Amino acid sequence: MSRRDERARARFGLLLAAPAVLIFVAIIGYPLVQSVITSLYDASLLRPGRAWVGLENFRSVLGGSTFWPILRATGVFVLGTTGLGVALSFLWALFLNESFPGRNVLRGLSLIPWIVPSTVGGFLWLWMFHGQFGVINGFLRTLGVLDRPIVWLASPAWAQAAVILARVWQAMPWYTLLLLAGLQGIDRQILEAARVDGAGNLRLVTRVILPQVRFILFLTTMLALIGNLQHFDLIWVMTGGGPGRATATFSVEVYQQAFQRWDTGTAAAIGVLWMGFISVVAFFYLRRLDVGE
Repeated sequence: MSRRDERARARFGLLLAAPAVLIFVAIIGYPLVQSVITSLYDASLLRPGRAWVGLENFRSVLGGSTFWPILRATGVFVLGTTGLGVALSFLWALFLNESFPGRNVLRGLSLIPWIVPSTVGGFLWLWMFHGQFGVINGFLRTLGVLDRPIVWLASPAWAQAAVILARVWQAMPWYTLLLLAGLQGIDRQILEAARVDGAGNLRLVTRVILPQVRFILFLTTMLALIGNLQHFDLIWVMTGGGPGRATATFSVEVYQQAFQRWDTGTAAAIGVLWMGFISVVAFFYLRRLDVGE
């Protein structure tokens, strides 16, 4: 191929990529840059104009009394939803990978939590954990486990557990699909050979299946971490970040600062810090994706 042809191919490639780049810049790049710029100003939605404060918003956030509770709440939520969600999804994917009557129907039904809108799912779980009318209290009192109802979402620990459980329920279909695709890529002859060699279920999973799906398991975990770091809907509908700040993750705090306290400068600073945490996870995800297996 001549140099002229190579240049023509390069120009054609740039022409094909141009619409996607323009859309990326307009939808993601411009708001991102504006957020970073806003974080350096004292800005409010209640007054016109803004004043340059440099890194003062970051000093205020990091030195204030709310940052560490927010970081702790975010960590509990992200690690809880990711760890529990991926573990349960892996077990469910193992089950759905087996042959049994009605498997395809069950696979379809497993997608229901995924197609339910987040706000609808949030109100569903809000009703289930309701202190007076909730089905969970009713069920536990019927079994004799509880003498009187518990106001689950008024307790910091139970509220955290409730939003984690709701998020796991919502995200499991997506994780299960990814892991099931990985399981279906395993050669059946390898599994049968392990069985012939006397491998039991636990040994088959730990010594044969997990090494075979470790790449898709890693990608699923990274995607789960990124998605849970960004999650807002269920938490806001169920607890609004409370009680206190027990479930106030970065996403909830940014919303409260911007649209309840109208302090867009502080909201942007928290958003930039939040983006930093997501970028660390995204870096490892993209790095491993680029290396592949």
